[in-house]
Amino acid sequence: MLIHIPQVLTAEEVAEFRHRLDGVDWTDGRETVGAQGAKVKHNEQLPDASPLRQQLGQAVLNALKRSPMFFAAALPRKILPPRFNRYAGGGEYGFHVDGGVMSLSETEHLRSDVSCTLFLNDPDEYDGGRLIVRDTYGDHSVALPAGDAVIYPSSSLHRVEPVTRGARIASFFWIQSLVREDSQRRTLFELDTSIQKLTADGADEDALLQLTCVYHNLLRRWSDT
Repeated sequence: MLIHIPQVLTAEEVAEFRHRLDGVDWTDGRETVGAQGAKVKHNEQLPDASPLRQQLGQAVLNALKRSPMFFAAALPRKILPPRFNRYAGGGEYGFHVDGGVMSLSETEHLRSDVSCTLFLNDPDEYDGGRLIVRDTYGDHSVALPAGDAVIYPSSSLHRVEPVTRGARIASFFWIQSLVREDSQRRTLFELDTSIQKLTADGADEDALLQLTCVYHNLLRRWSDT
């Protein structure tokens, strides 16, 4: 399930992020990837130990709390602290799959169910740089306005095309969902979306109550808590 989450960050927040990221010392992105990923990863990242990464990462997490759509689609249980990357001068990331388990600390781990890219500049600021997500229906190309995010299953093969003009700047992170299976998350998201639309349209309250019961009973059955 690939879902576009609009306006996670406001225009003012995007401008503040860009201002604070201008002129920072980026490091080789291969420092935070395994041996296989290092063969195809050619980008720059904000160092994990950077105080700025921690500050902006917390700002991203705060912004996500304002997005009912993000919660409905991802059903987050744990979120890896957001990182930040930059692609320029031909930088790219070849096809790869994200690691299945990631470390939150020395004693706590996260199963990567959902991957998220939060775009920090508009597509007209660079050439290339599209996120390509591959599934059974083919390749899906993603380039979103600044402040918008996309989520997709971490099990998907995906890549970032070479950036041949300008620079592509984004935040990226992973989510362990309350619901492990992508197909089940899709069903719950579609049901939740339908309930919200029917509520806005003034649908029959008894029917809405029944649908809401179905949603929560499925969530209860499928959740991994």
